[in-house]
Amino acid sequence: MEQNNGNKYWFALYTKPRHEFKAEQQLKACGIEYFLPTVTRLKQWSDRKKKVKEPLFKSYIFIHANEKERLIALEQYAIVRTIYFNGKPAVVPDWQIENLRKMLEKNVEVFVRDAIKVGSRVKIVSGPFAGIEGVVYKTTNQEQMLAVTIDLLRRSVVVQIPRDSLVEKV
Repeated sequence: MEQNNGNKYWFALYTKPRHEFKAEQQLKACGIEYFLPTVTRLKQWSDRKKKVKEPLFKSYIFIHANEKERLIALEQYAIVRTIYFNGKPAVVPDWQIENLRKMLEKNVEVFVRDAIKVGSRVKIVSGPFAGIEGVVYKTTNQEQMLAVTIDLLRRSVVVQIPRDSLVEKV
């Protein structure tokens, strides 16, 4: 992969603790395309409950950028560093970002787990998650779960898929 030719790739950036939304604002101000996966959770305080939007991956944000834009992103106060693999800025495959986007737009409860090693790679061909690829594993006899993994972060987003969804091996 040649990064100096202007091609854009997805990079994972590590942010300061609890600075994901600030990083989002700073990247937007720079005109850099970003993706901050978020979920809405119901939080309980002693006197009230409130729906709160929070980052799916704590201290991470993704950018779709060329090398120049990646370096500009690193100059932002809220961003600490790029995630590296084998001494080079690690690239997140487009299909992993797209699968994550598709899963999050369904507005169902998702959970982040450490990367799942067991199971087969599948693609859901029917039901509300049609078109999403991931790894299926069973937690009980009645419940199937789909994990969409961002390998670079060693994290998986897990969602329960309806029993009537058709799944085919990839």
